Amino acid sequence: MTGARTAATKMTGQPTQKEETMNARRIEGAVALVTGANRGIGRALTEALLSRGVKKVYATARNPEALRALRDERLVSLRLDVTDADQIRAAAEAASDVELVFNNAGVALASAIADSTDLGQARREMEVNYFGPLQLLQRLAPTLARNGGGAVVNIGSAAGLTNLPFVPTYSASKAALHSLTQAARFLLAAQGTSVFGVYAGPVDTDMSRELAFPKTSPRDVAFAILDGIEAGQEDIFPDPFAVDFGRRFQSSPKASERQVAAMVSGEAARASRDQERPECARA
Repeated sequence: MTGARTAATKMTGQPTQKEETMNARRIEGAVALVTGANRGIGRALTEALLSRGVKKVYATARNPEALRALRDERLVSLRLDVTDADQIRAAAEAASDVELVFNNAGVALASAIADSTDLGQARREMEVNYFGPLQLLQRLAPTLARNGGGAVVNIGSAAGLTNLPFVPTYSASKAALHSLTQAARFLLAAQGTSVFGVYAGPVDTDMSRELAFPKTSPRDVAFAILDGIEAGQEDIFPDPFAVDFGRRFQSSPKASERQVAAMVSGEAARASRDQERPECARA
């Protein structure tokens, strides 16, 4: 495969940044595991993997009943709360043939940092968004090595590169995941494991329901992620917002910080105007 690019890059025909590539990973015929597969990007990834011809998908969720609608003989449902060490161990034992690990499960809870309740929510975000992937990686890295190296795909966020002030602690947890991605990429290279980071912009999921920004469908994001993996693109920007953000961030992290601040300020001003308008004017 030539000219390795993310699928998001293919949308525009222009690279998001200087090409950084690793070993490309073939989706067809592979065995994958997806956390948080019951909705949003996780569900879309599971469906996209099946459509791309994987041999098997371990689809995990805190409640496996939520996966019943995903009917395919290649799908194996597993109970997995990524904050539960016993469930992580059991899932790792069940998925002894896994080759592609998608750390997708995530939560966004706190919208501020000043209130005392925000601390508990921030801890929960860090447990799910950072410590969950770390624990799963610890359990599955030896399995990946035995199975030829394979790949880990960490579903991060553009918010992990530049903090979004309306989800400040979620952004911090995704920044931690980004740092873990960088470390794992180096530390697992010797065993032949590729580690991909995904940095999506606004995606049309339950998590972003209240955001008024233009959003990309989870299906489009999922297929862009798989395209990036097959191209060997270590940092994947899977939607139009992410493509533009990736360029700005590559050029100047400070410029991307200012871009986000302006975007958030504009959204706050719009929300304030909407609240001031009489109900009849909004109808």
